[in-house]
Amino acid sequence: MKHITRKATRHISQNEGLIFEKSSPGKAAYKLPPLDVPEVDVAALLGKAERKDLGNMPEVSEIEIIRHFTRLSTWNYAIDLGMYPLGSCTMKYNPRVNEAVARVEGLANGHPYQPEKISQGALRIMQTLSDCLLEITGMDAITLQPAAGAQGELTGLLMVRAYHQSKGNPRKKVLIPDSAHGTNPATAATVGYAVENLKSNSRGMVEISALEAQMNEDVAALMLTNPNTLGVFEEEIHKIAALMHAKGGLLYMDGANMNALVGKVRPGDFGVDVMHLNLHKTFSTPHGGGGPGSGPVAVKQILEPFLPTPILVKHSDDTLGFEYNRPQSVGRVRAFYGNFGMFVRALAYIFANGPDGLRQTTEDAVLNANYIRKGLEGVYDLPYSTPSMHEVVFSDKIQARKGVKTMDMAKRLIDYGFHPYTTAFPLIVSGALMIEPTESEPKEELDLFIEAMKSIAEEVEEDPEFVLGAPYNSRISRLDETMAARKPVLRWKPEPKA
Repeated sequence: MKHITRKATRHISQNEGLIFEKSSPGKAAYKLPPLDVPEVDVAALLGKAERKDLGNMPEVSEIEIIRHFTRLSTWNYAIDLGMYPLGSCTMKYNPRVNEAVARVEGLANGHPYQPEKISQGALRIMQTLSDCLLEITGMDAITLQPAAGAQGELTGLLMVRAYHQSKGNPRKKVLIPDSAHGTNPATAATVGYAVENLKSNSRGMVEISALEAQMNEDVAALMLTNPNTLGVFEEEIHKIAALMHAKGGLLYMDGANMNALVGKVRPGDFGVDVMHLNLHKTFSTPHGGGGPGSGPVAVKQILEPFLPTPILVKHSDDTLGFEYNRPQSVGRVRAFYGNFGMFVRALAYIFANGPDGLRQTTEDAVLNANYIRKGLEGVYDLPYSTPSMHEVVFSDKIQARKGVKTMDMAKRLIDYGFHPYTTAFPLIVSGALMIEPTESEPKEELDLFIEAMKSIAEEVEEDPEFVLGAPYNSRISRLDETMAARKPVLRWKPEPKA
């Protein structure tokens, strides 16, 4: 597949197929049936709300509309088409059974204002999911309320702050390793803490001696991503937890990478006090544009009084309901009680797999990442030799000698039919190539990806300028990403007349 050039097929320009470009007066895609009810005076009914001028609406035929939207659908990459190697995002396959269950009429059409007595089925789903997540994490109590992992972080740190305030010392700082997720320092600052960076050692882990030097009674918590963004498991997690607790601090775990741990180890067992989960990453609910998200927060017993209100409880008559009288609660963090459709999907995934299946998904995710690592070792620089978990991080050090950076190779990967990997993250690795295949991918897909990456490396050696011009087969060539971010074009505008 080397030196792929533009396909010798019918050229489709950036604007071809845009519905406004196809418009011409008199075309119509649909004709309303004859009016079978008495006519009304629209002007009298709507008053000033009536809009007589519909603006520059396109006039097109039905076939043009169909072709427009069908063509647009082919411009997008999707997990249904191929692998998403985005590291630290876990773009895994969303099983169709999850979607079918979430669309069951009684679940899909339930309204949050329904009385509790006719919402028992939905509440039972939430209770069962909570019980499953507590068993998986080894924690004592949980809230499903946060709408995403970042909001879960915020909720967790609000509880940390409330806990320390109840002890008479709110504390001032949060320690965050340089291998953590980027949202961690932003969350800590939002809650009002000063952020203090914690340097990693040569193995990509927290350096215990550095933690000892920085830990004091001003530190409220350590926010630890485990496995971290290098795909490395913190082997001394027990020592880290013990050190934090000895000086009155709490250990927060960013559980975004729990898909590397489920069924193998439980954070509650190695000293974590509070953690969030990303249901889209670990439990296969939709991610990104397919959202919305869900970021449950699990805590140990010492933080249970501070959980967001309301909490789900069982009444004396064995029915379920919400409890609002929580004097120490950090308050509500989400309208109603979170994104219920995501709870249904996550529980369907857990039930479909069972304990053994969940353990296997973890093992397969780690196996796939290490298969890619072994296939590309020596082709791309591996900055840390520490064993990889669910993802592997290479660098562009070898290719940068030819003037080709990680972003350039990611653009070239598009020509081989793959979504690009995560570029330039984590920041601890210069020119990072972060790759996470997830457990969804079969060996055949991994082999194709490895061959594509090897081929790109060869192209860099033979003809670096060619790689710098990629992509060639995409609908749109390489964009000016700075201008796209600063001056995005979000709607169609007609070309100015000459």
